[in-house]
Amino acid sequence: TLPHEHAVLHFESPTIERSEVLRYMGYHGQKYSDEISQDLETQMQAARDISKPAAVADIFDVDTITEDPNPQVTLKDTSLVLKGKGIVKHLKDAKQVGVFAATLGMTDERELRRLALTNKLGQIFFDAASTALIERVCDEVEAHYVSYGAEHRLYTNWRFSPGYGDLPLATQPTLLAALNAQSRIGISLSPSLLMTPTKSVTAIIGFFTEPQRSSHLTCAGCVCRDFCSLRERGVTCYGR
Repeated sequence: TLPHEHAVLHFESPTIERSEVLRYMGYHGQKYSDEISQDLETQMQAARDISKPAAVADIFDVDTITEDPNPQVTLKDTSLVLKGKGIVKHLKDAKQVGVFAATLGMTDERELRRLALTNKLGQIFFDAASTALIERVCDEVEAHYVSYGAEHRLYTNWRFSPGYGDLPLATQPTLLAALNAQSRIGISLSPSLLMTPTKSVTAIIGFFTEPQRSSHLTCAGCVCRDFCSLRERGVTCYGR
């Protein structure tokens, strides 16, 4: 589980569902050939084989939560300030905040660039499979936070990323710096605030003394289900 300090996590590439990959491609039930099906399966497996998933995660105590006139959340021991009504609502009454960055690494990035030049259809399949894969990696990071919360009699809500709602994308530089993400897992930012490797995600999760209605109320359909250490012990995060 996560310590109350930087934790670098490395993962075996988790399984990904074809239905999720198709969803990222905008699939709506169209028919496709056996050849296309095989190409898709090949690129899904390639994404799992080539990627080197990693994440850096931390947990900060909440310093202040201000609702008006300038809604923002400040965290202790960091210059990271989370601005906007959405994130204030997301973290209202939180005692601690989990902040993480996850990536599939530059091996995935290089394959995306190679396929863009050599196999356009394969690049589309590989890109969608990589998107599904990084989301599964984030699910696994979230499961670590859920387990940490259970150990400390705290409950979590769902992950909230810069650029979602009114949390500015401009939060990214300070967030990544707070995690030392570039030196730890190789995530850098362009002047337009796009991350490299492109299959990278940053997110924020709150810890609360009471269960949150927004997530983790049952195991059914929970994104953490496949990675949950609590279920292995016969307990749940919501009914302990």
